Amino acid sequence: MSRKAAERNMTKVAFLGLGVMGYPMAGHLKAKGHEVTVYNRNPAKAKAWVAQHGGVSAPTPAEAAKGQEIVFACVGNDDDLRSVTLGEGGAFSGMEKGAIFVDHTTASAGVARELDEAASAAGFSFIDAPVSGGQAGAENGVLTVMCGGEREVYARAEPVIASFARMCKLMGPAGSGQLTKMVNQICIAGLVQGLSEGVHFAKRAGLDVEAMLEVISKGAAGSWQMENRGKTMNAGKFDFGFAVDWMRKDLGIVLEEARRNGAQLPVTALVDQFYAEVQKMGGRRWDTSSLIARLED
Repeated sequence: MSRKAAERNMTKVAFLGLGVMGYPMAGHLKAKGHEVTVYNRNPAKAKAWVAQHGGVSAPTPAEAAKGQEIVFACVGNDDDLRSVTLGEGGAFSGMEKGAIFVDHTTASAGVARELDEAASAAGFSFIDAPVSGGQAGAENGVLTVMCGGEREVYARAEPVIASFARMCKLMGPAGSGQLTKMVNQICIAGLVQGLSEGVHFAKRAGLDVEAMLEVISKGAAGSWQMENRGKTMNAGKFDFGFAVDWMRKDLGIVLEEARRNGAQLPVTALVDQFYAEVQKMGGRRWDTSSLIARLED
């Protein structure tokens, strides 16, 4: 690619939040040739990112957002998101007219709609874009991204989001990305509990668990969780990324939305309580496959 062609494909972006997801996601943006400014609440993390990847850091979200075509964020929850967007020194006060704010936080559909309205009133656009794929997906640049927003705005952002995604899809208006992520977590919760019970049963029945997993993973019971977590669950290893604390946060969002829309989620509510038991066992930072631990305690 010629230098001029490369420059045409380069986008000026900022990334707010350099946690286990944001740090590598921002790195992929830089590696794909985009001009990246980063912000992190702990400035030492931003300094380390710049030392590793180049680019520059900014002292506030507003400073990071100035002059950018797209501003990405990946923070903890609704309150963190409001803080980096609407709070003192928040990104929304520094956004350019016509720019796009893309939020990768797993948050509520309500806050997505709230920020979409605030962005529209200020003359720029908002996309809620929660991700699935965990830390490994972020590090390998193969996340799945579920988006809510306007089609034309999404079309402008999607090629840049592709820097760290293998699947990205517009699901509908603002909030639709978050609602889709809720469905993702509903499905995972029930699946992991079923896998936990299956592995637990196999052990009590005296089966060779690894041989059992090899056989049934090729049939209708097969899943990503079985392929990637079945053996480690059997071994009692739970240090593979997405933590129980984070899953409980996500399921809390799911159950609140279900109370609002009238959806019946008995299994999800039950599994949420099972994760609460894992937390009490000291497993707050274990990954979500640790549901099996409460069966074998």
